Amino acid sequence: MRPIVALTLLVLPLLAAAQDPHSYARSERVATTHLHLDLEADFDARSLRGFAELTLDWRDPRARTLELDTRDLTIERVLALYEDTGWVPARHALAARAPLPQWRPARFSVGPRDPMRGSALSIALRGQPAKVRIHYRTAPGATGLQWLTPAQTLSGAKPFMFSQSQAIHARSWAPLQDTPAVRFPFTARIVAPDGLRVVMGANNDPAQDGRGGWRFVMPQPIPSYLLAIAIGELAHREVGPRTTIWAEPGRLDAAAAEFADTEAMIAAAEVLYGPYRWGRYDLLILPPSFPYGGMENPRLSFITPTVLAGDRSLVSLIAHELAHSWSGNLVTNATWADFWLNEGFTTYVENRIVESLYGTDRALMEERVGQVELLEEMRELAPHLQSLVPGKVDEDPDAVFSGVPYQKGAWFLRTLEQRVGRATFDPFLRGWFDQHAFESTRTDDFVAYLRENLLAKLPEAMPETELAQWIHQPGVPASARKAQAARLEAIDALRARWLAGGVAPADFGASSWTTQEWLHFLNALGDSPSVAQLEALDAAFRLSQARNSEIAFRWYIAGIRAGYAPVREPLEQFLSTVGRRKFVAPLFGELAKRSADKAWATALYAKIRERYHPVTQAAVDTALGIKAG
Repeated sequence: MRPIVALTLLVLPLLAAAQDPHSYARSERVATTHLHLDLEADFDARSLRGFAELTLDWRDPRARTLELDTRDLTIERVLALYEDTGWVPARHALAARAPLPQWRPARFSVGPRDPMRGSALSIALRGQPAKVRIHYRTAPGATGLQWLTPAQTLSGAKPFMFSQSQAIHARSWAPLQDTPAVRFPFTARIVAPDGLRVVMGANNDPAQDGRGGWRFVMPQPIPSYLLAIAIGELAHREVGPRTTIWAEPGRLDAAAAEFADTEAMIAAAEVLYGPYRWGRYDLLILPPSFPYGGMENPRLSFITPTVLAGDRSLVSLIAHELAHSWSGNLVTNATWADFWLNEGFTTYVENRIVESLYGTDRALMEERVGQVELLEEMRELAPHLQSLVPGKVDEDPDAVFSGVPYQKGAWFLRTLEQRVGRATFDPFLRGWFDQHAFESTRTDDFVAYLRENLLAKLPEAMPETELAQWIHQPGVPASARKAQAARLEAIDALRARWLAGGVAPADFGASSWTTQEWLHFLNALGDSPSVAQLEALDAAFRLSQARNSEIAFRWYIAGIRAGYAPVREPLEQFLSTVGRRKFVAPLFGELAKRSADKAWATALYAKIRERYHPVTQAAVDTALGIKAG
């Protein structure tokens, strides 16, 4: 069986390596080595307009066509920079013969629109130019941008715009090779209305005033999904030698207090995995419609305000986005089928940072909560979505998003760590980051590294059959060991007694519970509590007024399942003001299970849909059975 297992692990990724199924780009023929953006933001038209200039590395001497990814872009013209050789005028005879670079029009065509991939921009070229420049404008409904009216911002005074390029949405606001297999540094000049500041996932100089456009440099090569921009009324404050918080003025104080430990997190990660290689680690706190908890854009992580709990209980999200500075940003998945190389590694590193700063108990509780939630989620996931490398590699990354690459990937790495010990595993993992820095990698690359650098010396740590189970089979292998957290086991016992009527909420002793204990308590309620039990719980702990978004989300789920009417008003307020997909889509999905709840949810969604980012809209449309378009 050993040769057969090895063949399965190695051949499948190799078959996918030739062409990213989510991109039209053919980077084996020509690859982008630098991007320059020159754009102007028009809030009235909800559009960016200008040009993208791509510097090219021609890898195939026969290639004469450049294929780029676009989605709903209007391409106005394309120019190519050729180095023509010709005689200079006689008055410059001493210069003799010299190359004269010239921008010349290039023929192009935009292909039919695919619902997932968008449209291919095919540029026919005479020879192999050093650069191409594409003049274009974005559509008002670009899937990678959200334009907010002043009423949708904290102050209500000025508009706001932000991007979300992961997974394949960069193509909706720039024509490029939108595949993580291609990395490039970039520069940019962005013109915005007076009174608004532009920030990007690049160097953000607080001294800039925007005259002549806001200018940016990202010297390290990044994949396209890490291309990021935001424009709005922003203030800033330094909270460490390498960290500035950017936020709407009314959120700045709370954000600076919540994320005061950021420098300590960076230092803890550096001890484990080597130097931070991106210069600065700034944070941008976005409006509540941001669809994710965070986005790890290098030099400027985008962060949801839903983690501003007031007690730093949710700052593991910052640890997660910071961990991406090694896993994901430094070493990147080459295709979205290898997504676990980004998120599984990052979830593992996040937990190690949390342990270093906040102690073993908290790290174990967070790990256990994640594992329990993964096992619960897998009960409703199709088998092909439960493996680290999905059985189908060409599905829309947004449509198949789940906790599998995050929690199962981290569980796999934790299993290796437990079996070989940290003294062996930590140098092994750091070596992976060091040896593949600023590269895009595939699962077979990691498997080869694992075999050579760990399993060759300690084969008993992971038999080949078990390795195949982790990577290519559904579920979690029976050999996996769950994290043990004594405080959460006590919560299990208490919950069982309460559901059986053996203890009242007033006797829980919950005044000292951490967020993780509350999440564990609420996660396993299922359909068991009665309305009377939830009413008593709410009276004791005012959960319907919870400020902690993670606790509130789980409480609303419990209330919907039990038909607990008092949850309806705060739930409506929550859904109307928070656009984080992790919360919004499951809540609407739970409401859709009962006809009366679904009717209420559908009516509410019709009123508030435009407040959500396109990524969240698509997820809720699916949850409510609403057909796109």
